[in-house]
Amino acid sequence: MSTRTIVHLMRHGEVENPDGVLYGRLPEFYLSDLGHQMAERAADFLGKNEIKHIVASPLERAQQTAQPLATLLEAPITTDPRVIEADNLFEGRTVGAGPKAFLHPKNWWKLRNWRRPSWGEPYVEIAERMQAAVADAREAARGHEAVIVSHQLPVWIARQAYEDKSFIHDPRKRQCTLASITSLTFDGDDYVGFTYAEPAGDLLPDALKGKFVGGA
Repeated sequence: MSTRTIVHLMRHGEVENPDGVLYGRLPEFYLSDLGHQMAERAADFLGKNEIKHIVASPLERAQQTAQPLATLLEAPITTDPRVIEADNLFEGRTVGAGPKAFLHPKNWWKLRNWRRPSWGEPYVEIAERMQAAVADAREAARGHEAVIVSHQLPVWIARQAYEDKSFIHDPRKRQCTLASITSLTFDGDDYVGFTYAEPAGDLLPDALKGKFVGGA
């Protein structure tokens, strides 16, 4: 008999980042007050589900986002470095007005191959580590549900990988807003499909909707 398992990929909530730093994997970037509200909203959304396993990226913002759900379910958080933010050569830069901040001539060599991409961790490698983490979470929660709290680009690339779609994309068009949940459904080990939800969507400030910000 087949076994239905769902692995929810959750993006963390809003981060306190007044200077617009591309924080990437840098430490000590924590959720803002609004980010904590988003995490609580996501926990309420998932709290009635059959969650048997909770995983989070080692970065503080992901751990903080996972905590309300872990508290609600009285469950431990498993830290998995495979679901960490993507590596990025622009990490630590102040992005200011958006992607145009990267177009200075001194950065052109980093932008030479947008298909890979040349400015950061290859999409293929992100997909491989995310799918490995999802497989382990699926096994841990087989027949039930698991949650992985990660970051925008890893979640988006994982979704594209399971849907067998191109990794090449416009970052502004990722369907993966703050505290959103991309739910992957499996029949046994076979991927069936996904659903997408934004339990904290109404909390997202209008000024941030569709805007490139300092991290993901």
